[in-house]
Amino acid sequence: MREKVRDAARELGLDVTVRSLEQSTKTVRDAAVAVGCDEAMIAKSIVFVCDGDPVVCVTSGAHRVDQERVAIALDCAEARPAAPDEVRAATGYPVGGVPPIGHGLPVLFDEALLRHERIWAAGGDSNSLFEVDPRDLIQCVSAEVVPLGAST
Repeated sequence: MREKVRDAARELGLDVTVRSLEQSTKTVRDAAVAVGCDEAMIAKSIVFVCDGDPVVCVTSGAHRVDQERVAIALDCAEARPAAPDEVRAATGYPVGGVPPIGHGLPVLFDEALLRHERIWAAGGDSNSLFEVDPRDLIQCVSAEVVPLGAST
């Protein structure tokens, strides 16, 4: 899976190194500890089903995705988190390893991630991450930048 992500990054013009780590990076906390960064710098790629179609929401690890904001951004009646089998079918990756690239799906990008010079994203499985400039990532996947965080 890491090779698939690396190849997708290369095709998009991103110069990244997908790091394979001994410890799990499946959760935001695990990923932040593994690379020594703040949880807000972890870019979670969460698949939503919006009026029947999958979309990837890349959001800050500091908060949860607000389903209503996803629905508004996509002008759809229903936005719900995808089930694990739907995630794999739509992206080819398991929950906890979905990268923000390499799946060909529309991408909503959380504006909160733009507060950082560099962010960390899943590299295809639950033990891999890559570091990237969020602006470069937005550009290469033609992501729509929107506020995705739920109010606390």
